[in-house]
Amino acid sequence: MLMRQLFATCLALVALLGAAAQAAPPAFSSQRLALIDNVVAEAIAQRRIPGAVVIVGLGSRVLLRKAYGQRALLPQPEPMTPDTVFDLASLTKVVATTPAVMALVEDGRIRLNDPVALYIPAFAKYGKGGITVRHLLTHTSGLRPDVDLDEPWRGNTAAIELACEEVLMQPPGTRMVYSDINFFLLGEIVQRASGQPLADFVRTRIHAPLGMQDTMFLPPPALRARIAPTEPCAAPGGACSAEDQTMLRGVVHDPTARRMGGMAGHAGLFGTADDLARYARMLLGVDPRGRKAHVLSPLTVARMTAPSTPVGIGNVRALGWDMDSAFSSNRGELLPLGSYGHTGFTGTSLWVDPASQLYVVFLSSRLHPDGKGDATTVRARVATVAASALAATPHTTQALEWSRRPYDTPSSPAAIEPAEPVLNGVDVLAASGFAALQGLRVGLLTNHTGRTADGRQSTIDLLFKAPGVKLQTLFSPEHGIRGILDEQVASSKDEATGLTIHSLYGTTRKPTPEMLAGLDAVVVDLQDIGARFYTYPTTLAYLLQACAAAKVRVVVLDRPNPIGGVALEGPGLDSAAASFVGHLPGIPVRHGMTLGELALLFNEQEHIGAQLAVIAMKHWRREQWFDETGLPWINPSPNMRNLHQAALYPGVGLIEYADISVGRGTDTPFEQIGAPWINGRQLAEALNRRRLSGVRFYPVSFTPTASKFQGQRCEGVFIVVTDRQALRPVRLGYELAAALQRMGAERLDMAANLKLIGAASEVARLKTEEPAVIAAGWGQAEARWRRLRAKYLLY
Repeated sequence: MLMRQLFATCLALVALLGAAAQAAPPAFSSQRLALIDNVVAEAIAQRRIPGAVVIVGLGSRVLLRKAYGQRALLPQPEPMTPDTVFDLASLTKVVATTPAVMALVEDGRIRLNDPVALYIPAFAKYGKGGITVRHLLTHTSGLRPDVDLDEPWRGNTAAIELACEEVLMQPPGTRMVYSDINFFLLGEIVQRASGQPLADFVRTRIHAPLGMQDTMFLPPPALRARIAPTEPCAAPGGACSAEDQTMLRGVVHDPTARRMGGMAGHAGLFGTADDLARYARMLLGVDPRGRKAHVLSPLTVARMTAPSTPVGIGNVRALGWDMDSAFSSNRGELLPLGSYGHTGFTGTSLWVDPASQLYVVFLSSRLHPDGKGDATTVRARVATVAASALAATPHTTQALEWSRRPYDTPSSPAAIEPAEPVLNGVDVLAASGFAALQGLRVGLLTNHTGRTADGRQSTIDLLFKAPGVKLQTLFSPEHGIRGILDEQVASSKDEATGLTIHSLYGTTRKPTPEMLAGLDAVVVDLQDIGARFYTYPTTLAYLLQACAAAKVRVVVLDRPNPIGGVALEGPGLDSAAASFVGHLPGIPVRHGMTLGELALLFNEQEHIGAQLAVIAMKHWRREQWFDETGLPWINPSPNMRNLHQAALYPGVGLIEYADISVGRGTDTPFEQIGAPWINGRQLAEALNRRRLSGVRFYPVSFTPTASKFQGQRCEGVFIVVTDRQALRPVRLGYELAAALQRMGAERLDMAANLKLIGAASEVARLKTEEPAVIAAGWGQAEARWRRLRAKYLLY
């Protein structure tokens, strides 16, 4: 019996020792870990960073904790110390906001599929009601990267109001776009759901229990000596107060967070490497303070750090955390896909591998002293060396298998129902039995683009035959009623109906009282193209003015903006440059509105006072391009023959009054430019060297059969759109102008394009400044337009 008990005890001991050995973190090579010294020293020598603090941990063990270089270089050098406090920048998202949201999730106070509008009701406007907390956490909301900073605003309330005025770039759940708006909205949700400001909630619920005493928003002056400075405040739009004009030290670098008072869900947190190591050990389930006290349950951590983006999205994100995306270079070359982490703009990084229990904290202030540093490479190399120091990784296979498990995909693109075909305003009007026109004598401003969604009936025929409606006269815009003339158009008669067609692109461009006599209303059905210098919006504005004076109603049958209703770009029109190819001062080149929305804006902003109604489309979404509407393409004008040309038109059309051909008189207008004096090969090489987003160029030659350089051989470039979402057509136009000026400034009179460009100051800048610099200056005008148009948006 004694021997049997002894044998059992031995077996139990062996089993216990085996289990302990299996649970122990893998061994590591201290020699390999020492290579981190060389990696950081090289980055300091190359002036990429002034210094850094690095902690490498393995479970409960700290393998490396070291300070390198200088904490500050100006106004005098200060050595880096391990307890240096850093502006953590976007690490705020995963060290404060994400765990705060998840704590409220596990308390049952927030659900991941809750609409954002449940907590912020005003956010639902402009089709944002379907955005959920999950979309914000995974950066799949469809929102822009940030709100505008070119106009002065301050305060958390102002930021939330701006977010509520945002318009979606694409449907939620279809694309990952890293956005600070997502996370300051989450910070607001934490406050509304918990009843406490984000800073207070995260301190009491997360940081204090973990002993993260040096992690905080708004660090007090007493801590200043330990804080690593960033750079002198130079944020646009007055985001820096007078006291911030010196080196930022203890003041958050991010300009949006600074305007929000230094406490925001996307940035504003300060902290040390030691505190981040405590946080990493909590995520790994390793007790950071010598006792088992989880601030988040193990299942909460597992859910937070699991892949959560839809399968169809190439960038893999967890909730808050990065896993495998364009932003995850700080993972290095060796850490497996099951690991996760995040970076901060100021040069900070945290990466955690739950399989091996390895974590890497890298903190630098790469912006000090002049904003020119770059920690991207050194962060990645440090993580690679740290991973290579592991002598054994028994759980690597398990980690890889874990990373391949199906994503949580309730909002994946495959799960979204196909969009219903768009119904134009004319289809909606017909479906209503022409209710808005019953008993009225009407005129109709239209052309060949005025057709039903199936393309089978013209608006002229529909109204002419509509019961209860008396169609008495027609009006035509530029290019005539059939859209085929590239010259002034005379008035005429419609062969099918016998009605008089009054041309508004001939001897007069505004309806006369005689033309409007006997009418109760004028209906407008035209396909706009989305660029300021297309003439249909101006014709509409003149019609509104004439009808207001004659007390005649205006009914606009709306149609899509072919190049989308989200993006806007370019300088605002100066009042001195206003003309028939640019009507309303302030409007940018790419305006992002439909013709019906422009009618509402013109009528109110210019105090026209017309009796106006807009028959809105059905099923159109602002982010849709024309090929997503299900509608047939009808050339809006003779030289606008496909969607590629429409996408390029706001840029290529911007410079066509100069001594160049934009392809009119060829099969591909606005897809190519050229002139007899241009060397196409040189121009293509110069433009491709610019690496412009969304386009490439190749040399071509062509001979226009009409318009400029008719019958002459032109050399130039053909423009290939490689990514229409990334394309910035107005910037493209400026790049074309700059490249052409370098080739033959004496031939290229850019002043001829004044009415198209819209401001004499812009023309002058094109002669001396880089297009990228000029484009950066459009932000203020774009921000003003974005706010102005907001209340007129119908979709």
